[in-house]
Amino acid sequence: MAGYGWGFMFIVPLLLFILIVIGAYLYFGSTKESRVLFPPKEDRAIEILNERYAKGEITREEYTRMKEELRK
Repeated sequence: MAGYGWGFMFIVPLLLFILIVIGAYLYFGSTKESRVLFPPKEDRAIEILNERYAKGEITREEYTRMKEELRK
């Protein structure tokens, strides 16, 4: 029976560390800030399209056609 306790002194802290890392990733990995820093490309394309329409660079017909193409 002697000598079996040493394995738990290594495994338990390792498992605890892994659980903490996974928990931190799940908590901080899906925050709104991460989506703001790295917006999806489709959202950025629609944002640019909205800006161009607001500036008057494209017509309403062009805007609706391009927006439908981006949604596909």
